[in-house]
Amino acid sequence: MPLFLTRSIPDFPIGNRPLHDHQRAALQTNHPAENDLPNFHPHAWLDPHEISTFLKSNTATLISTDGTPIAWHGTSPDPSSTQTAAKSFIIVHPWDLLRANEQHVGSITPSAINGDVHPSAAIEGTIHLGQGSRILPGVFIEGNVIIGENCKIGPNCYLRGNTSIGDQCHIGQSVEIKNCIILSKTNVGHLSYVGDSVLGEKVNFGAGTTVSNLRHDGKTHRSMVNDTLVDTGRRKFGTIVGDHVHTGINTSIYPGRKLWPHTTTRPGEIVQHDILG
Repeated sequence: MPLFLTRSIPDFPIGNRPLHDHQRAALQTNHPAENDLPNFHPHAWLDPHEISTFLKSNTATLISTDGTPIAWHGTSPDPSSTQTAAKSFIIVHPWDLLRANEQHVGSITPSAINGDVHPSAAIEGTIHLGQGSRILPGVFIEGNVIIGENCKIGPNCYLRGNTSIGDQCHIGQSVEIKNCIILSKTNVGHLSYVGDSVLGEKVNFGAGTTVSNLRHDGKTHRSMVNDTLVDTGRRKFGTIVGDHVHTGINTSIYPGRKLWPHTTTRPGEIVQHDILG
């Protein structure tokens, strides 16, 4: 919640590709026979290098740190022969998507630029830029970034961390995006900071919308799940925003808060609690 109300976890895009595509690619790269692929949890993030090691071993089952089977040979997991994963894991909560995105975007190489980059833009890192997308004057990209097709980036904005941006998005004037997943047709147009967050499709942040992602005491963030505060394990964590959310100008969002699909905020609103649909 709220991202998984409008799409299944296997269909959720990470680096602009659905999770199930990443799963299939990780397995086929190391185990090409389509009719002889191992089984895996449908919500698993499969690290390609770790999967390669697992497939070459005699171990029957790859498990997460809590003992949940991630991938296995045969019709069912074998608890008598297990290997604990270090980088592969089960996506349960929306902040797990950030972990998967960090791994994927952080590993992309080389750059693939199919759109237009203005000469005054500065890029330090690896980027994938889709067809029809434009990076305008004064844009600074630091770190690895994936940008989809027909996007408008800038002018004068800052993208950093391992960030992925979908198709037909606008990241505009004096906006900073850090370590985020932003789905297609979403606009963060003016004077905003968004860090360590996931924004759904067709979201529009009003000018000056700011997301907080750091506790003053430096502890890891907690987020409400089924009336229980759950530790995300993340020292930096912003917001989770469902599809079709609109914020009013100068909205401020506390860390770990979630906005359900089709919800809105008023100008100047401070989001201290989840906004439910």
